[in-house]
Amino acid sequence: MKINHELKASDLKSKLGRFWELSAKKIKLVEEDYDESKGSPVFTVNGKYSTRGWTEWTQGFQYGSSILQFDATGEKSFLETGRKKTVEAMAPHVSHTGVHDHGFNNVSTYGNLLRLMKEEKISFDQWEKNFYELALKISGAVQASRWTVIKNGGFIHSFNGAHSLFVDTIRSCRALVVSHGLGHIFQGEGDVKINLLERTIQHLKATADYSVFYGEGRDSYDAWGRTAHESVFNVKDGNFRCPNSQQGFSGFTTWTRGLAWAMCGFAEELEWLDTMKEADFENFGGKNSIELFMLKAAKATCDFYIENSCADGIPYWDTGAPGLYKMGDYLNKPADPFNSCEPVESSAAAIGAQGLLRLGKYLQNKADKSGDRYWQAGLCLLNTLLDEPYLSTNESHQGIILHSIYHRPNGWDHIHPGSKIPNGESSMWGDYHAREACLYLQRIINNEKYYTFFNCI
Repeated sequence: MKINHELKASDLKSKLGRFWELSAKKIKLVEEDYDESKGSPVFTVNGKYSTRGWTEWTQGFQYGSSILQFDATGEKSFLETGRKKTVEAMAPHVSHTGVHDHGFNNVSTYGNLLRLMKEEKISFDQWEKNFYELALKISGAVQASRWTVIKNGGFIHSFNGAHSLFVDTIRSCRALVVSHGLGHIFQGEGDVKINLLERTIQHLKATADYSVFYGEGRDSYDAWGRTAHESVFNVKDGNFRCPNSQQGFSGFTTWTRGLAWAMCGFAEELEWLDTMKEADFENFGGKNSIELFMLKAAKATCDFYIENSCADGIPYWDTGAPGLYKMGDYLNKPADPFNSCEPVESSAAAIGAQGLLRLGKYLQNKADKSGDRYWQAGLCLLNTLLDEPYLSTNESHQGIILHSIYHRPNGWDHIHPGSKIPNGESSMWGDYHAREACLYLQRIINNEKYYTFFNCI
């Protein structure tokens, strides 16, 4: 990735305005045209959102997008849509015991609404506040109940089963953080009280230890910042067995959306940790030791992203994708979504941009000059996404960010006639995270309250 160190946040202001104008139209298109009886919208086919049954992990992004649109523009119709749909449709996600996606679905809806009330961007109502808080308290506890014990702690296991740690789930740690921060007491058999803070830290540590590589010789493909989508454990003795991948090319290559989840997840959890008291972590090894392993993971993953993305900051879907060798010196050129070998992954860029910006800001706030590189990389990446060919300017297309990939190995992504690879389509998570990144930067440009998920606490 080539980083422009002269680019300023304010340079993106006009692009952000254009983005929100287009975003409003896209949200309304989905609201008007999508048949919700088919399930949650997942990705577009020929520009129209369709579903893909695997797990219901994207509905929170759909309604959360309306809430972010209101936050960014003040258009009350989007608030009313997000609020109404959260009440009507999101309760099953609060009690869903079969997924690792509570951070995606519930923090994006109930969490954003509670945050807006705490930030005084919507009017205060005690019962409405209680409703959001109760949903978030229960969501965090339900998510924490998907627990696997390993030799040095434990983790929230994926829908694959108790043996499976997904790198994605770091963003669902938010659900545990919020539930704990709201004062919830999670109880198990015999009324045993289960510490949500402890489970948060243990999951973060397991992700840092097993999902992220540091060039320390764990295997022949170990490299600073590489990530594995899935880490597999023997649930009988708690031993780690091997890296694996569900949506990437292999367990020994880096699926770039998984990389981006780690980048964003560690950065935002570092911001949360920074607000906590030292005494809160006396029984968990101390706040400093937790910060050190999280910062190491955040830096490593962000470094790997920068080194393994194209000149304009856009990555291909997997850094070990088998057709990349045909493309020559592809990293020193802008990404080509219309090539005939391997697809790019714009949703990884949308998620990763926020990770880069947040890590950069975190380090800058601590007078660490290394933060400038991450901050500038995040600005450059967002600057690329907010323009063609990634910004969807066709007003009949329901997506806002083009060239997103869902599941390349399963062949779920739409390939247009005449093309050999999927391109030109959007995803609900890519669109949501682009909106989240744009809101984050817009608030900084406008000197508004710094945007974090834990503003709802």
